[in-house]
Amino acid sequence: MYGLVNAAVHDMVVSKFGESTWEQIKTKAGLTIDTFSRMEPYPDEIFYKMVTAASEVLGLAIDEVQQAFGEHWVRYTGREGYGEMFDIAGRSLKDFLFNLDFLHTRVGQNFTQLQPPSFRFDTLNERTVRMHYHSDRKGLCPFVGGLLTGLAALFNTHVEVEHPVCSRNGADHCEFLLTFTNNE
Repeated sequence: MYGLVNAAVHDMVVSKFGESTWEQIKTKAGLTIDTFSRMEPYPDEIFYKMVTAASEVLGLAIDEVQQAFGEHWVRYTGREGYGEMFDIAGRSLKDFLFNLDFLHTRVGQNFTQLQPPSFRFDTLNERTVRMHYHSDRKGLCPFVGGLLTGLAALFNTHVEVEHPVCSRNGADHCEFLLTFTNNE
């Protein structure tokens, strides 16, 4: 994962819990890096170690940490100069979601070693969409759930999210059912 992701974890912890909590998490994770270079790739295990350490230090389940991070990621990337990418991807939450693979292709122009997930959608009815989430990185589905929550807030859209199929339970990918309860 790129340093931008790890820097966002640092930002989330410091903004919600303070620098001393970050230092505890950093120590527990065995990190010797003080600052992550946003454009540099880092081994995925650094992210997983930070999430595991945050879970232990904060007394939260790993899924809760990832969910919170997904929500924070939306705000963080907007603040860090990637907000215009949101505008490119769509004016509504549905448009944005349907353009996620395109968005990752655009981001990959700057992050040449990006290994993004892939998304496919089935429209079940006027209000319900099934999102298929494919990733070589396992166990990040709570992060995706957090992203959906954060994006719904960004687009001022209410959406109910269910996660009936999960790769952590042996499926080859995750599926999320998204039910839009206001006009989208």
